[in-house]
Amino acid sequence: MTNKTLRSFRVTTEDQTPVLELLTMEGFRFEPEPFSASCFRLVEEPFPLGSSLAAHFGYVYIQDRSSMLPPLALSPQRGAAVLDMCASPGSKTGFLAQMVGKDGFVLGNELSHSRLYTLRMNLQTTNAVCAGTCSFSGDAIPLVESSWKNILLDPPCSGWGTVEKNPKVLEVWREDKVRPLIVLQRRLLARAAALLAPGGTVVYSTCTTNSEENEQQVAWAEAELGLVRDPIEPFAGFAWDDRAGSEGTLRVDGKKSQAQGFYIARLKKPGTSPDTDRMSGKSLPMPGEMSKSALHCATIDPELLPNGRIAVFSGTVRLLPAQSLELLPEGFVWQGFPLGRLGSGGFQAEPRLRAFMRDKEQALVLESVAEVRSLLSGASMKTGLSGKEAGLWLKDLPLGRVSLRNGRVIAGFGK
Repeated sequence: MTNKTLRSFRVTTEDQTPVLELLTMEGFRFEPEPFSASCFRLVEEPFPLGSSLAAHFGYVYIQDRSSMLPPLALSPQRGAAVLDMCASPGSKTGFLAQMVGKDGFVLGNELSHSRLYTLRMNLQTTNAVCAGTCSFSGDAIPLVESSWKNILLDPPCSGWGTVEKNPKVLEVWREDKVRPLIVLQRRLLARAAALLAPGGTVVYSTCTTNSEENEQQVAWAEAELGLVRDPIEPFAGFAWDDRAGSEGTLRVDGKKSQAQGFYIARLKKPGTSPDTDRMSGKSLPMPGEMSKSALHCATIDPELLPNGRIAVFSGTVRLLPAQSLELLPEGFVWQGFPLGRLGSGGFQAEPRLRAFMRDKEQALVLESVAEVRSLLSGASMKTGLSGKEAGLWLKDLPLGRVSLRNGRVIAGFGK
């Protein structure tokens, strides 16, 4: 591989050691990125990282290193709530969910239904259990104004910073075609300012090098929306392209940084927002609500679930984080994280749900990559276990759950 093709990835779990060991077992070599303990850069890629077991089970997420910076610039606290206004494919949404942890809440919004599907699949695969999704036009998302302390806005843009990967982008988005994007970006900024709580923070980012979509938009937000620039300290490992008006913001020099060209600005809303109890009137039982204890099964420990509620929508059992009940208005249409299905046989957990697995109770523990790949290819495997399901582990790494018949694995994960 040449330096130009080196790729970065994010480990999606706190316990990185077994994930990095798995990557090493499959022949990958990597080095830590200097700007985040969760991020790494490939040095050797014996086959596409997306085909690795770590990627298949959602333990790594391939992401351009520049794209990792906006969540880091927002830097939400553990347990915080975050709105991602233009979320698909979920690279930044998933990183934000990782940062706030299972007791936080991240709402990812995506207007396009096809892109919304991609967003939901990526969040589900990476077990971003604190994330929810909705589908509205970002400039009219019907949320309570002045209620969000953390907002990420990565709007549609001309993408000029991706020219290394997408050479035709400059032809598609000539300057005369960028004007509608600029108008849309301003509408989105205005909505973000309205939704932002006093004292709250919005990070505005793009993957374009166009000043009209970057510095000039920030200047407009300061002049017209009353937002105040909050200077960002440069992140290690990048080269920066400073221009007039970029003071306090970051413009990634894509070529020198071996990454996409990117722009990141952090803006605050003046004032302070007192903490208030927004739970009033939301403690009543919800339609389809079920107790956590009803999720008890051989592989899932309901006691590991974070605070929140469990509800059934069209047969799908979903986790509704506690803060979603505080922040989302009555009648707001959205989806919580899918835990599994409720059928005639009771609760059946999603095969990829590993966040709440019991610690090697009723478990099939494999010792090699070859055994896991054989199972994924459809091979039958005798386990010696009783019951209808088992947790699947690779040494000390939980992978998910499989179905059993007469002690043999009969169903596993999709290829």
